[in-house]
Amino acid sequence: MRQAVIVSYARTGLAKANRGGFNNTSHMAILGHAIEHAVQRSGVDPQDVEDVVAGCVAAHGNVARAAGLLAGLPVTTSGVSLHRACSSGLNAVANAAHHIVEEGASVVVGCGVDSITNQGGGGGGRDPRLVDMYPDFWMPMIETADIVAERYNISREYQDQYSLESQRRMAAAQAAGLFKDEIIAVKTQMKVVDKITKAESLVNVTVDRDECNRPDTTLEGLAKLEPVKGPGKYVTAGNASQLSDGAAALVLMEAKEAERRGLAPLGAFKGWAVAGCQPDEMGIGPVFAIPRLLQRHGLKIDDIDLWELNEAFASQCLYSRDKLGIDPAKYNVNGGSIAIGHPFGMTGARLTGHVLMEGRRRKAKHVVVSMCIGGGMGAAGLFEVYP
Repeated sequence: MRQAVIVSYARTGLAKANRGGFNNTSHMAILGHAIEHAVQRSGVDPQDVEDVVAGCVAAHGNVARAAGLLAGLPVTTSGVSLHRACSSGLNAVANAAHHIVEEGASVVVGCGVDSITNQGGGGGGRDPRLVDMYPDFWMPMIETADIVAERYNISREYQDQYSLESQRRMAAAQAAGLFKDEIIAVKTQMKVVDKITKAESLVNVTVDRDECNRPDTTLEGLAKLEPVKGPGKYVTAGNASQLSDGAAALVLMEAKEAERRGLAPLGAFKGWAVAGCQPDEMGIGPVFAIPRLLQRHGLKIDDIDLWELNEAFASQCLYSRDKLGIDPAKYNVNGGSIAIGHPFGMTGARLTGHVLMEGRRRKAKHVVVSMCIGGGMGAAGLFEVYP
C-alpha cells in the first residue's frame, strides 16, 4: 500500500497585516519563497515535483501555479489552489497526500498562504435562498465566537487567561529558538507611510521572524481591552487571532520513493476528516471533526501525544479542548494564532509542519492538527511522527 510522507517543511515569518514586512508583497511571491526553500530542503530535483496544491482564502486566481513558477519549479509542474476557509492549508496537505496515495504521484507540494494586507475577497456573493435557509451563514466570525462564549459559559476571564498563556508559550518557544529551523528569511520591500505627511515610500526589509506576538502581555492589560462588539461581549483584540501575512510549504513524497532516495521524512500523513455544525457556532467544528477522524483510525483522545488546534478565538479553542477532554499540557504547547497571527490559508500548513517538528523533539508518535472553519465546519488531520 502506498504511503505519503512529509520530507521537508519551510515557512516565512508571520508579518503584521498592513503594518508589517509583507505589506507590499503579493500572495504568489510570499508563497513562492516558502515553496522554493521547502523543495531545496527536501533535496528533491524541482523537475520531480508533479503538482503544487495551495490553500488560499484571501486572493483571486490560481496562486499555486504562479507561486510554483516563482519558486523556480519547471513549467511541467502543475498547480491548483483551494479554499476551505481556515482549513485550506491542511486541506492542501491532505489533497497532496491523496494525489500520492491514490493517483501514483511521486512528489507533490502541499502549502498555504494568505496576505490579509492584500486580500482580494473571494466570498462569492450571497444567494437569497441560502440566506432564508441559514440566516447565520454569513455571520461575522467574531459574532460566532461571542455566541460560543455565551452559549457555553466561556467567561471573558477564562479567555483572557488562555490568551496570556498562548503569548507566554510563544515567547518561550521563540526564546528557545524552536522556530529557527522552520522560518526562512525573505528579503522584500515594505511600504511605509509618513505619519505627518502621509507620503508613501518603500524600504528594504528582511522578514526572518514572527513579528506579531506580544511577550509583554499581562492579564491586567488584556482585561482592559474593550470587546469588539461592545459592552457585554467577549472577543477583544487580545483574545482572538491577529491579522497577519505569511506562507508555509511541505514537500510530500511516496514513502518507498523517499527510502530509495535515502531521505529521512519528518512523518507520515495518516488521514483527515471534516464535519459540519451550525454556522452561528462555527468555532466548535473541531468537536465534531476530531472524533470522526479518531474513530476511523481506531484511536482515542488520550492516544494523541500532541495537538495543534488553531486559535481563531479563545472561546472556541477553549470549548473544543475542554469538551473533548484534551490535556492542556499536550495542546498548542508553543502558543498559537492568538499570539502570532492567522493568515487564513497558511495556518493549516504551518501547524502541520510545526507539530511534526515539535513532535520529534518530544518523541511523540500520533499528532493531530485541527481547526474551526467559517460557515460552520471543522477539520482535523492525523499524522505519525518519525524519530
